[in-house]
Amino acid sequence: MLALQREILRRDAWPILRVALEGQDESWWSAARDAHLDGHAPLELTEAERTDAAVSIHSPDNVTALAGVDPDRLTRAARARRAIRDAGSRRRWNVTLWPVPALAQQAGMGTVAFARLVERALFLDRPDPVAAWRELSDRQARLIERLAGVSEIRIEAPGTDLTLHVGGRTWVNSDGKRNLPSGEVFTGPLEDSATGTIRFTIPSSPGGVDVAGVELRFQDGLVVDARAERGQDYLRSTLDTDAGARRLGELGIGTNTGIDRPTGMILLDEKIGGTVHLALGRSYPETGGVNESAVHWDLICDLRDGGRLLADGEPLQVPAGRG
Repeated sequence: MLALQREILRRDAWPILRVALEGQDESWWSAARDAHLDGHAPLELTEAERTDAAVSIHSPDNVTALAGVDPDRLTRAARARRAIRDAGSRRRWNVTLWPVPALAQQAGMGTVAFARLVERALFLDRPDPVAAWRELSDRQARLIERLAGVSEIRIEAPGTDLTLHVGGRTWVNSDGKRNLPSGEVFTGPLEDSATGTIRFTIPSSPGGVDVAGVELRFQDGLVVDARAERGQDYLRSTLDTDAGARRLGELGIGTNTGIDRPTGMILLDEKIGGTVHLALGRSYPETGGVNESAVHWDLICDLRDGGRLLADGEPLQVPAGRG
């Protein structure tokens, strides 16, 4: 953070550091009263509206700090902070991570081994990381050219057969300018198009809540049945957050083979080459999506063992690589 502060100052901008203390989130949720769950600090909204850019570096001391928090309290607070998220989404932003021991433990790895995985995911093990990112961007641009005229995407895998319509929507090349690491192309499916069933085979831990084995059944774009092997209460509460939480806001295709195993961290796992992810809730306006929600939860389906993507009935070859 201090190195980042120096670079911001060198560019004649004003850095404002927001540093979380160990145990801060757990302490906040244990003491928060109704007014805190149903509102927000005015200064937070002012900051989101008045700042030009934000960089978030995930480095938790405990990835399960919120495991004991009532999911209904989490969704209440998410609804109340919608204005802050909306204001923040209009500025430049980047989300990244630092390979701390807690994230390594979540991934089931040693800290050194996890740091090496993060290096590979960021192409920092390459002779020229910037050139590697440019090459990935070019590959993804070619994939977008293939997808630009596609009307229907079908996802097939064990326990999964889901159809989405994407005609008229814009595909975005996510090549490291926002999420870092990155390596995906994404769009906003037509909000009433999702039909069928999908099983998300990679566990997801939104907000430090352990969720795994999620199965969703869609009809005319709406989740009509949902279950999870772990985290059922969180899944139920999230779907009930608001009217948009039961519809899809994003379809993404991962291309980054530098991430070769699930880690439990969505920022990494949704980029794994050979996976596809769907986000419940809020759309990204640049895709043409119009779904509105306080929720944006990426759920990941691994297609590397018996799965495939079909674009207007034709198998889609995804150009994955590391530069």
